[in-house]
Formats: sequence, structure tokens, C-alpha cells
Amino acid sequence: MIQTVDFFTPVVDDPYTFGQIAAANSLSDAYAMGGVPKIALNIVGFPNCLDPSILGDILAGGADKVKEAGAVLVGGHSVQDDEPKYGLCVSGFVHPDKIYKNYGCRPGDTLILTKQIGSGVVNTAIKAEMVSEQAEKEAIRVMSSLNKKAKEVMEHYPIHACTDVTGFGLLGHAIEMAEASKVTFNIQVNKIAYIEDAVSYAQMGLVPGGAYNNRSYFRKKVETGDVDVCLVDLLYDPQTSGGLLFSVDSQYVDSIMDDFEKKGMDTKVSVIGTVEEDCGSYVKLRS
Repeated sequence: MIQTVDFFTPVVDDPYTFGQIAAANSLSDAYAMGGVPKIALNIVGFPNCLDPSILGDILAGGADKVKEAGAVLVGGHSVQDDEPKYGLCVSGFVHPDKIYKNYGCRPGDTLILTKQIGSGVVNTAIKAEMVSEQAEKEAIRVMSSLNKKAKEVMEHYPIHACTDVTGFGLLGHAIEMAEASKVTFNIQVNKIAYIEDAVSYAQMGLVPGGAYNNRSYFRKKVETGDVDVCLVDLLYDPQTSGGLLFSVDSQYVDSIMDDFEKKGMDTKVSVIGTVEEDCGSYVKLRS
């Protein structure tokens, strides 16, 4: 049995969409461990100055996403709060011999990422009222998509390590995996899929504060080389309900990518790099 909990404040204005994103984010931890979510409980903070119908829409979005995951929503708990907060406590199951760990990467492995990145930068552009309609729609689709399909594809292959990419950004979570595995990740920045216009917004300086916090914390463990600073910002960008990052034996990559194509993914899957022997830095970036 696996159990996880997560919740946060709104990242979009529409309450139903917020409910979907928060639920997808909460369910992601179960998929990142190779599990199947079965039961969910709502966790709610809500101010009494807002219309209760807003809360109803948030819960409806969450309930629909739980149903999409094949799990059952069995209740929850709410408290009065100064700002809305929503998420789930999720229980599920995974075979003890098939648990995905966030360590165990092996030299020669290939790194596969199952969602495009840049949601934090795009959300910053939304707040600045500078976002394009296409970028906003793509960011919402990415954030509200379950990692269910990705897990269903990868469960047929021997996975050496896995994590979901969230608040520490792609680089933070990659460092976490590489450091625990005592290896170096060689990441090819131009192979990573980015949300529409995210690179342009990063070039304009529309970067959330969390990205700078991540950079400050992790920068000594990364070799950025000659990679453009705006792309480095995107790799540190905190993701909301991001994709899964897998380390898998390279012999399976072609078959895995074919399976992703057949699965009809709602997000872009990319092969972003390789795993090497420990080279002194946990992550090396190259253009």
C-alpha cells in the first residue's frame, strides 16, 4: 500500500480547472512510485468571503480527475482559511517488487521525460497579462493531465528509477535522482519539450521567484556550460503537476517511444539525455 498527500493554492482563475490541476498533481505521486491510486480524500481550505459555488466547482474538478484515474473519492475535510487551498490524500497499491524508486540510475541509461516543461514561467506570464492563448491552453492541458498513461506504458519495462517533476524544477529533481544514484546526468537541453512560448517568456524575464530559489540551492551541483541563461531558468522553473522522469536501459528506448505514440499521450514525451559514471557534477547540461 502506498499513501501520499499534496495540496496548494490556485494556479489558475477558473475554479473547476484549479480542482483538476490540484487533483492531478496529488495523484501524480502514486504514479511516480509505480502505483495505482484507489481511494482519495479531499483536503480543503476555503475563505468564508467567497461564494460556496466556487468551492463546489473546485471539488467537481477534483472529483472528475479522480474518476478519470479510476479511483474513488470517499470524502475529506475542510477548514476556514484566508485563501483557497485544495488537494488530495491518495491511497493506492503497487507490487513490492515493482516500486519505482527515485534512485538506482545506472551508467548507460537513457532519461525520458513525459511532459513538456515551463508551466511556472507561463503562469507568471498569465499573472502579468502577457500570455498568448495558445500558451495558456497548453499549460493548463499539461498541468491537468494525469501521469496515468505514462505509468501504463512504462510498467511493461524494467525501470531503474523514476520521479515526478514538480516544485524543484527539472534540474532539482534530476539532481536528487543522480546524487542518490551516485551518477551524472548528461542532459541535452535542445531535446527537451517546452510549453508554447515558454522560452520567449523566460527570455523576457518572466521567471517565478521559485526558479531563482532552486538555482541558489542547486547551482553548485550543475555544470551549465554554454547553455543560454533563459533555458537554464526554464530547467529550474518550478513545475505544477509535471511529468515523470524515468531512467531506463537504453535498449528499450525505441520500443518505449513507439508505445507512447500508440498510447495517444496528451503531453509531449522527450528523450532528454543519458546517465554516465560520476563525473564530479550531478548534472551536465549541453546545447
